[in-house]
Amino acid sequence: MATLSAVLLVSATEQDPCTAATTTIAQAKTDRRNREAHVSLSTDEVQQQDVSPRPSFPSHVRRYDSGGFRVRRQILDSRQSTLADILGETTGAAENDSFKIVTIHDEVAQGAKYVVADGLRKVPPYYFTYLTYCKERWRDRNILDIFVTEFRDRDEEYYKHALASGLVTINSKLAGLDTIVRNGERISHRIHRHEPPVPAKSIEIVFQDEDIIAIDKPSGIPVHPTGRYRFNTVTEIMKHELGLYVHPCHRLDRLTSGIMFMARTAKAAQLMGARLRERTVLKEYVARVVGEFPVQEVSCDMPVVTVHPKLGLNRVKLDGKPATTKFTRLSYNGKTSVVRCRPLTGRTHQIRVHLQYLGHPIANDPIYANRRVFGPDLGKGGSGDDDDIVVRLARMGKYEEAQSVAYEEIIQHSKKAQGEKLSGEKCEICDTELYSDPGLNDLELWLHAQKYGSKIEGWEYQTNLPDWAQQNFGM
Repeated sequence: MATLSAVLLVSATEQDPCTAATTTIAQAKTDRRNREAHVSLSTDEVQQQDVSPRPSFPSHVRRYDSGGFRVRRQILDSRQSTLADILGETTGAAENDSFKIVTIHDEVAQGAKYVVADGLRKVPPYYFTYLTYCKERWRDRNILDIFVTEFRDRDEEYYKHALASGLVTINSKLAGLDTIVRNGERISHRIHRHEPPVPAKSIEIVFQDEDIIAIDKPSGIPVHPTGRYRFNTVTEIMKHELGLYVHPCHRLDRLTSGIMFMARTAKAAQLMGARLRERTVLKEYVARVVGEFPVQEVSCDMPVVTVHPKLGLNRVKLDGKPATTKFTRLSYNGKTSVVRCRPLTGRTHQIRVHLQYLGHPIANDPIYANRRVFGPDLGKGGSGDDDDIVVRLARMGKYEEAQSVAYEEIIQHSKKAQGEKLSGEKCEICDTELYSDPGLNDLELWLHAQKYGSKIEGWEYQTNLPDWAQQNFGM
C-alpha cells in the first residue's frame, strides 16, 4: 500500500485497500435498518492512550500514546485519578465509596452507549466529569463569567446552580460564584450529560493505509468531541464502531459532508496537515445556493472574521483575516444553483460567508440563509447590524427551530416546523432543560467537500456527489 512518503493517486473508484472495512460498514447499516441497535461504549482504549496508572505525572512531563500523539493532561487525570481525587470537596464525593475506586474514564465508559433508531444515533444521558485547565483567555476571570461566555450548552441560571450546589471545583476545592480562575488551575465540572442526536449514517472509507484514512464524512456529525458532543462524533464513532483510532488532519464543519483525512499516527497527521495548508493543494466543494448564480467565474476575496464564537457566527469585515474563494456555476434548476467552490484560504465558514455576501447563500443554511436572523436580503453585501443579528441567532435552536430559504418550502408543504429547540421538559435527574430531536434543517447542509488533490505531488481523493447536487434535484 502507498504511504505518505509515496505519490498517491486515489479516487472513489479505487477502494481495494478498504474493501473489508466498507463491507463491515454496509453490513452495520443493514443491521440498523432491521432493528434498534445498542452499542456499548466501554471499549478499552489502553492500546491507543497507553498511559500508566496512578500516581499522576508532573504537569511538565509530556506523555504520548502508541500513535505518537501527545496525551493531554486532562486525559491523564481522568485515567489516573479517582472521582474522589478530582472532585475533592464536591458535594457527596467524600461520602460515596465508589468515588474512591472509580476513575472518571471508567464511569463514562460504563455509563454511555449508542442507541440507533428512527434514523438517528443517540447517546442516552450519562454522568461525565468535565476537566480542563485554565486557558490564557480565562486567566484572572470569574468562573461564572467563563462558563456563561464560553459554553452555550447551559444557561446562566444552570451554572449559578451548579456552583452553588458544589458541582464545580478548582484544584479539587469547591468553586463559588465569586471564584477567580488563575493560570494553571484545573477546573472540574460534574454533569449529567445530554448529547444531541446525530444522523445514523455510515462513515464510508474512501481509502486507507497504515498512515492515513480518507473518509466520506456524513453531514451533521462533528469531527471530534466539542461542546455538547462527545461520543456522537466522527473520531468516537470510528473508534467504537470500527475499532479505528484516528486523529483529524484538518477541520470540517459539523454540517459539512465530504472528503476528510484522519491520521493513524502523529507523524502522518503532521505531514498531511502541512500538505493541506499549502496553496498547492486543490480543494473543491459543491454547494446548492439560493437563486441564479452568475455563469462566469466569480472570485470573492473579502476578509472574514468571527463575530460571535459561541454562536458560530462569522461575517465579512474589512478588519478580518484575508480570505479568497473562487466559484463556478455547474447548473441552475429555476430556483437554486449548484456551484463549485474553491477556497484558497481556510477561514471558519469561509465558503458559507462568501456565498452569503454575494447574495447566494447555501439554500438550506440554518445560519446564513435564515430570514429570521438576517432579514429579507439575507445579509447580502454584509448588510445587517451585528448586535441585532446575534440576538436573533441566539434564539435559533433554543426557542425557535432553525430555518432557511429551502426549509421554508418544506414548512409550507408540511404545515409544521420540525427541529431542535427547548421542549419545555426537564430531566428528572439533573433538572436540565431538554431539547426536542433535531430536524432536517439541523442535520444537513448542502455543502460537500468533493475533491482534495495536488497536481504537483500527483495525488487526489474524491467522493461521489450527494443527491442534492444533481441537476434535477427539487424539480
